Amino acid sequence: MDPVLAFVSIAAAIAVGAASPGPSFVLVARTSIAVSRRAGLATALGMGIGGVFFASLALLGLHALLSQVGWLYALLKLAGGTYLLYLAYRIWSGATAPLEVADEGRTAPAGLMRPLLFGLLTQLTNPKTALVYGSIFAALMPAEPPVWLFVILPPAIFLIETSWYAIVATAFSAGRPRAAYLRSKRWVDRAAAAAIGGLGVRLMSDTVSRP
Repeated sequence: MDPVLAFVSIAAAIAVGAASPGPSFVLVARTSIAVSRRAGLATALGMGIGGVFFASLALLGLHALLSQVGWLYALLKLAGGTYLLYLAYRIWSGATAPLEVADEGRTAPAGLMRPLLFGLLTQLTNPKTALVYGSIFAALMPAEPPVWLFVILPPAIFLIETSWYAIVATAFSAGRPRAAYLRSKRWVDRAAAAAIGGLGVRLMSDTVSRP
């Protein structure tokens, strides 16, 4: 495959994957609504850094490794499922806690390192993301890729992942979604926790059913 066409194809495939609903989308949306736009953007940044990590591993042959070492993929799925259950517990347990709201309906400022790390960990503990990256790179990379392709892909993927989740953060931190969340915080948080927890349970049960 032509290297330019390969780059465009990989970027498009990663963009479609990033836009697919999953725990990353739920976390960014919920953080943007419940905390602040800045916190949501910090979470988006964490997602982008995680994307660079997986892109780098994919360039080093992640897909081939996971295909050959079945126990490693199973371990990744168990770790990812455990983290998602922990995240769901945190959100569920805080569903009834009131938010400290500042003027004009904005929540009080919070540190940005914590949402960034939550975004990064959510991305890194999702083994399906790892497998998707590995599969895309294995299928679309040229047999003899030029050096520039290795150089340009990680920052391009960072921009794709971060930009998409920044759009999500901006949209869900707008006035109307925030006001709706504040009115129904308990149920929105519990719905988000149930969605994330369900993904965690599914991930772990899939590991047990497919050793």
